[in-house]
Amino acid sequence: MIVLKIRTVPYPLFLALVCLFAASPRAALALDPKAAEGANLFRDKGCAYCHGANAQGTAKGPSLANVRKLMKPAQISAQIENGGQKMPSFSDSLSHDEVLQLVAFLRAKRRPAPSAVPEPAKTPAPVSNPGQ
Repeated sequence: MIVLKIRTVPYPLFLALVCLFAASPRAALALDPKAAEGANLFRDKGCAYCHGANAQGTAKGPSLANVRKLMKPAQISAQIENGGQKMPSFSDSLSHDEVLQLVAFLRAKRRPAPSAVPEPAKTPAPVSNPGQ
């Protein structure tokens, strides 16, 4: 029979261990820069128009929620670049790096949200000087 001696872990040590596990490679995958750029491309290049803002699918395009389980990266790239069924080809409007960023976004376990769209700079209204 094996007897384990359990002692209480001091709170600071416990907190340090929690932080260490939170910063594990698994958590780092959610912060993949390619996936983050892919989220922006998904929004900016019109993917959300057919596939929905959260890739949940619409009447125009299927859900991409489980595409990471259904297709390999090369298959997703080929679909984006060549199109198929009702999907048009995007080889003319996306670079190879952009396709890879979209693939990283679609294959991420925890898909990052796109960054905020910067507001256009407001130009001041012309000032009229009635005294001249």
